[in-house]
Amino acid sequence: MRRRCAISQRQMGTESLKPEHTADAARHLQTIADMQPPFFHLLGGKIVEVSRDRVVAELMVRDELGNRNGALHGGVVMAVADNLGGTATFLNLPDGAGTTTIESKTNFFAAVPLGDTLRAECTPLHRGRSTMVWQTRIIRGDGKLAAIVTQTQLVLRKEAGAPA
Repeated sequence: MRRRCAISQRQMGTESLKPEHTADAARHLQTIADMQPPFFHLLGGKIVEVSRDRVVAELMVRDELGNRNGALHGGVVMAVADNLGGTATFLNLPDGAGTTTIESKTNFFAAVPLGDTLRAECTPLHRGRSTMVWQTRIIRGDGKLAAIVTQTQLVLRKEAGAPA
């Protein structure tokens, strides 16, 4: 089931929305945070900044998210980035369109230790009519780059006469 945002994609400006800016910005940020899929919430992800040009999330690296080497599992990195790319695409879609990931590539540079807080920053590389490409930088608590994920999102346009 697809959850829709209480605000339209067009209402999101290009200026980042952070809770400390205004009460209205806080409501927009909370709306985007609330519309995240259950899986993102299960991981413990939290949207902390959102605009049409940038989506940022944080995640506490808990034991349950670790690999056998005592660091964050790479699948969690990819899942967080995929979620942010989908959210960023959603914020840039024409009215009535949807999205799905069609390609994703991850480069890992450094392990994220258990107990650390991961920061994921998603920005556009390309925003076209049929695809959008996003880059998500995964940054450890000490500021070191842990991974870069590049993904392509397909824009799914509603066909004329198709059910909603």
